[in-house]
Amino acid sequence: MPDILTLLGDTWTTVRYPLGGATCLLGALLCIVGTIGVLRFPDFYTRLHAASITDTSGAFLVLLGMALMAPHWLVLVKLFCMLGFLVLTSATSSHALANAAHTAGLQPKIGPVGQAGHEDHEEAGH
Repeated sequence: MPDILTLLGDTWTTVRYPLGGATCLLGALLCIVGTIGVLRFPDFYTRLHAASITDTSGAFLVLLGMALMAPHWLVLVKLFCMLGFLVLTSATSSHALANAAHTAGLQPKIGPVGQAGHEDHEEAGH
């Protein structure tokens, strides 16, 4: 039985670094996709959505990858504290920004919902 546990420990030590690196790479790619979305989307609300969803997920994956490669349990605890802070504050700040924009009267690019005569409705009729 101790031989199996030793084998499992050695296997985990061998696998965790490539797995952590791949997870960090996937998170970085997701952050790049979010950046492209911010540059390409037409209005504030869609840009905010691209930034909040993809950057939160990308940062989550990067921190998870670093946690897999953490050399000590104290580093792991610090990474999970950062992860918790990021998850809580990212959603809250995105909601606060969208609420402030809506309160200030900023309309989406398509215009107010239900407005007759809007150019999107005219294009759909042709």
